[in-house]
Amino acid sequence: MQARQHLIVMVKQPVAGRVKTRLARDIGRVAAAWWFRHSVRRLLRRLDDPRWQIWLSVAPDTALHSAVWPAHLPRLSQGRGDLGGRMRAAFEALPKGRACLIGGDIPSVEKHHIAEAFAALGRHEAVFGPATDGGFWLTGFRRTRPLPPQLFEGVRWSCAQTLSDSLATLQGQRYGLVAQLSDVDRAEDLPNP
Repeated sequence: MQARQHLIVMVKQPVAGRVKTRLARDIGRVAAAWWFRHSVRRLLRRLDDPRWQIWLSVAPDTALHSAVWPAHLPRLSQGRGDLGGRMRAAFEALPKGRACLIGGDIPSVEKHHIAEAFAALGRHEAVFGPATDGGFWLTGFRRTRPLPPQLFEGVRWSCAQTLSDSLATLQGQRYGLVAQLSDVDRAEDLPNP
């Protein structure tokens, strides 16, 4: 029997001024929080699939039991630390099996993208989905051996070097790349209605 596959979706409580702050500079804090809340809702419905278990990695800890999130989805606390430390902690908190992690702000992601990433983990120890801005929209690990000790340490986040910095922390683990997608950081990244 195939090991269970896990899809982690990192989310923040959609509170104006605390979520999507770069987008908020362009469209306002309330509009950015509203967009994120509804984007996550659509994404979770779209990606629900029996081939994987969706987990929510929630920040802040006080939002862990919020009614904003679908009640049937298991939740993990993001805890403290930089983004890399919080992502690593999410991977390490899960039961055994292949695991991929995405943010809640990728409007074009579909089930076939997630399936492609899990398939890549059959051939590689790690997988990344490059983002058009130099970062990544997905990362995943086969998890048949421990994660690299320096994983995500020293990564320059939210810049053109984020993906290359992250790949350098793999310490020789074989990785695959899947489709390039865009996340939403600014108003110009928003999908057309």
